[in-house]
Amino acid sequence: MRNKNKRIFWLLGIFLLAGSIVFAQEEDVEGSKDHPLISRYPGSIIEEYDVKQFDEYVFPLTRDKEGDVTKSQQLEGKVTKITYRASKDRSTLEISRNYELALKKAGFEILFTGVGKEHWGDKVRFLSAKKSSADGDVYVSISVKRWEEPRVLLDIIEMKPMETGLVTVNAEVLAEDITTTGHVAIYGIYFDTGKADVKPESDPVLKEIAKLLQQNPKLNLYVVGHTDNVGTLNSNMELSKLRAEAVVKALISRHGIDSKRLHPVGVGPLSPVSSNKTEEGRAKNRRVELVEQ
Repeated sequence: MRNKNKRIFWLLGIFLLAGSIVFAQEEDVEGSKDHPLISRYPGSIIEEYDVKQFDEYVFPLTRDKEGDVTKSQQLEGKVTKITYRASKDRSTLEISRNYELALKKAGFEILFTGVGKEHWGDKVRFLSAKKSSADGDVYVSISVKRWEEPRVLLDIIEMKPMETGLVTVNAEVLAEDITTTGHVAIYGIYFDTGKADVKPESDPVLKEIAKLLQQNPKLNLYVVGHTDNVGTLNSNMELSKLRAEAVVKALISRHGIDSKRLHPVGVGPLSPVSSNKTEEGRAKNRRVELVEQ
């Protein structure tokens, strides 16, 4: 009888351990939370979570049945990406329809809904929405797919200006890098997405570049524009050249630098310093470099 009781307690311990493992797996990923604007579908857990205070985002306006984006809008702002795993007994239709109704109720305009091919016996659902606000527009992109259980890919883009003045450069450091390596990457020159006008918040960095040239009168520079690989090669090559030309123009017109000392060049995405597969990598690749002639 004593051995039998031991066996019962031993089996009970196994079941309790197994239950605790399942429970642990059902917890949200560490550091994650729901976005304050949009709650999760009941019974879902957060599997992936990422927030960028300021980033680019290619917002889908239409998709084909393969799920590929056929029309998009380039956005900039705070980007929150959350992947939820929902209950196995919920369909992608039920989940996407609930999100659509909730967004409409919250004052969002539904820009696009679509249906893709079946995956794990359930169709893929897409939704794009927008809400205009005095504090900045909010865009929402939702994809609901099934990988055994339904997954909800929720992306929220809050349009807001980027914090500036967080990175500083000085002429001395620029001179040291050019002397050592022959070039230096500049990340403090700002442009609107897809445009080549130098933004006013770039002025502190332009002043330091001008100081570099004034303190080193024999130094001549190639001003080289770089992009990530979002978009076509031709458009990126053209954009990078236009941005390099805009920087040169600003140095000449605002700081009196001799045009003969500066030569603008655009190389588009052809000289990356990081992988374009991640947002962090693409941000590093979008830059202006000063190269000694």
